[in-house]
Amino acid sequence: MKLLFKLLLIASMAAAVACDNKRLPYMGEPEKVVKTVDGQEVEELDYPAIPPFAFTNQDNRPVTEADFKGKIYVADFFFTTCPTICPVMKKNMLKVYDEVKDNPDVRILSHTIDPEHDTPAVLKTYSNDLGVSNATWQFVTGDREKIYEIGQQHYLITAAEDAKSPGGFLHSGHFVLLDKDRHIRGMYDGTTDEGTYELIRDIRTLLKEYAQ
Repeated sequence: MKLLFKLLLIASMAAAVACDNKRLPYMGEPEKVVKTVDGQEVEELDYPAIPPFAFTNQDNRPVTEADFKGKIYVADFFFTTCPTICPVMKKNMLKVYDEVKDNPDVRILSHTIDPEHDTPAVLKTYSNDLGVSNATWQFVTGDREKIYEIGQQHYLITAAEDAKSPGGFLHSGHFVLLDKDRHIRGMYDGTTDEGTYELIRDIRTLLKEYAQ
């Protein structure tokens, strides 16, 4: 029995170490690049990153990639008059917000896909109604085509005007996790509790990765 107990203890300790050392994958198609390290050329995989952007937030202030320098963040796409999945997504994102709102290393970035309606004033009312009280969660509007482009080509989500869809817009319900270099490190179903809690766990994992 003592031997069995020791074996179980060793196994549990190994599992804990493996969990602590877990690293999230990178998403997107990488390119092979050659870099010089210690005087020698080495080949590395360079994963795609979210490009520079410029939008306007709920306080009518500019928001760019510089505001996210040195931070991990969660991105999503929505519109305030959405009659289908957005209310569920925002209820779930509130769980993420409650988890990270006091952490200066984490941000949330929600892009409207209906910028004509969702002005900064509308977004301000929307964020107030959700109970967002600090700069952790940014709601942004801007040029429609630039929002669609960054969503579909870089965040790898669906965002488009579609007269046949409820509310007139088609978008996916994913939450996207980005690291401090704006690489995608995870995608989660923002319409489910399972996807939301997986995201929260992976935020903790990514923070540990930077703490090591």
